[in-house]
Amino acid sequence: MTDRLDQFQRAISGDRRALARLISLIEDRPDESHGLLADIFSETGQAFTIGITGAPGAGKSTLTDQLLMHMRADGHEVAVLAVDPSSPFTGGAILGDRIRMQGHASDAGVYVRSMGSRGHLGGVSGATSRTIVLLDAVGFPYVLVETVGVGQAEVEIVESADTTVVVVNPGWGDSIQANKAGLLEIGDVFVVNKADRVGTDETIKDLKQMLMMGPQGPWVPPIVSTIASRGEGVHELWQTILNHRRHLIDSGALVTRRRRRCEAEVRRALAEEVARRTDHAATEGGFAALIDEVVERRTDPWTAARSLLD
Repeated sequence: MTDRLDQFQRAISGDRRALARLISLIEDRPDESHGLLADIFSETGQAFTIGITGAPGAGKSTLTDQLLMHMRADGHEVAVLAVDPSSPFTGGAILGDRIRMQGHASDAGVYVRSMGSRGHLGGVSGATSRTIVLLDAVGFPYVLVETVGVGQAEVEIVESADTTVVVVNPGWGDSIQANKAGLLEIGDVFVVNKADRVGTDETIKDLKQMLMMGPQGPWVPPIVSTIASRGEGVHELWQTILNHRRHLIDSGALVTRRRRRCEAEVRRALAEEVARRTDHAATEGGFAALIDEVVERRTDPWTAARSLLD
């Protein structure tokens, strides 16, 4: 534990290797990382987290890369968690997203880390929320989380981000009509990327109509058109994100959102702890006898599970 706290202090001082080792600890040995995260948690709550999500091929990585340029131009240090599909052989991230951000490799104010989804649904990694805690404690004022390509139902990023940016492409209108839940409900800002393609105006119109049909609140999600490959519209997107941040702070919604995030994290931790204790109990001799009772219909699976937890 002393060694990990030493690595944490070095990470605060800008040692990227120490930071990388700590993130690897969180990813590979979550039980061992608990003590460190518990010690540093009181120092967190300062970083503003921006989630960038959307379907595969929407241009999220290119958009994130361009967004980084504008954030750095304003003098902000930024950490990026790029959630990639996992390799079927090693379980590690397939580094496609990180490769697209190599232009920032020599910038000490940017830290980019790829994370394998490792089969975790929702577009993020199971270690995403804990890694955000570490990056927050290290001192990054902004954390960008780019999800793996997601569908309508994979919207877990909303439990990790203060502002969620949903990226779509022209021609996505039919999908919106058929699946108005999911991504449409979590978006704080919508981006129609690749706006030089045919169908951009129709997609913007469809988005506006679907948003009008949903619940109306004090913040109406703006729709920004971008051509990320040329950097067009990205400055407007950055200013829109800043406007949303000001709205969250001024309205008090930021406190409410972060309370919900804390609740979600406690529930995740509770589920993990129950699973860990159940696995431990299952290794004891009585488990096999309990299974025998279920097989012989002398008890049912649900009563067996409750007795195991008891």
